[in-house]
Amino acid sequence: MKRIELFEFEDFSWLPSAVRSGATNLIIIFHKIMGTTEVLVQLLLSIKEKHNFNQIVDMGSGSGGPMPAVVTELNKTISEEPVSLILSDLHPNPQIVAAINNKNLDTISYHKESVNAAEIANAPEGLKTMIASFHHMNPSIAKKILQSAEENKEPILIYELAKNNIPLLIWCLLLPISLTILIIMSLVMTLFVRPLSLSQIVFTYLIPLIPIVYAWDGQASLMRTYTFKDIQQLLGENKNPNYKWTIAEATKANGKKLGYYISGIPIGD
Repeated sequence: MKRIELFEFEDFSWLPSAVRSGATNLIIIFHKIMGTTEVLVQLLLSIKEKHNFNQIVDMGSGSGGPMPAVVTELNKTISEEPVSLILSDLHPNPQIVAAINNKNLDTISYHKESVNAAEIANAPEGLKTMIASFHHMNPSIAKKILQSAEENKEPILIYELAKNNIPLLIWCLLLPISLTILIIMSLVMTLFVRPLSLSQIVFTYLIPLIPIVYAWDGQASLMRTYTFKDIQQLLGENKNPNYKWTIAEATKANGKKLGYYISGIPIGD
């Protein structure tokens, strides 16, 4: 397996919430810059044609991620009943849950209870998604997530923006340059965070913890991302004939590649 189990600051419970949410805000800005929303909307529309759904359960949502913007755009493209979004996490942050639920949005809410992606049958009903979070799962948990979706015939969409296509030696040699570039990028992207909190400013420009966390986690995620061969290894050879897996490059409308996706759809029901 090419994937390497490096650490990311985001995975540690001791990381201050202000720094964690600050880094997440930068990730959301990066998704907007890259055009992830467009890609995910097209993927969701493609799945909806094959397996209709009116609710999405995003797993590993953390501070919210890109899915609220994705579902908002998705509902602009469909004429039928709007698709609702339930954000969820294994360890939901009560403050984030309250902040999102207190907005009283018609189609977006945050599930208060813990949702284990490896036990999909216990999650709320709907299409399951994991957006740029699957690489956080070690191989044993990642395998359980895929098996759980297949065994329970639950539709799932996993999307990764990063691609593990750089040799380890090259990654190590370029790491100082890559970290420097990402730190500089974070200083600029912070200006586009809305709402821009005092803590985001302090931990970016005065005590630069957010840029450091963002830069390292971004580079570590490259090596932690599963390759196509890794995923095939996780799925194994004994596949359910009533469940179809697709592993493919994700593309924008102009044909430009942007990450990859894994979709699982029950068939024959």
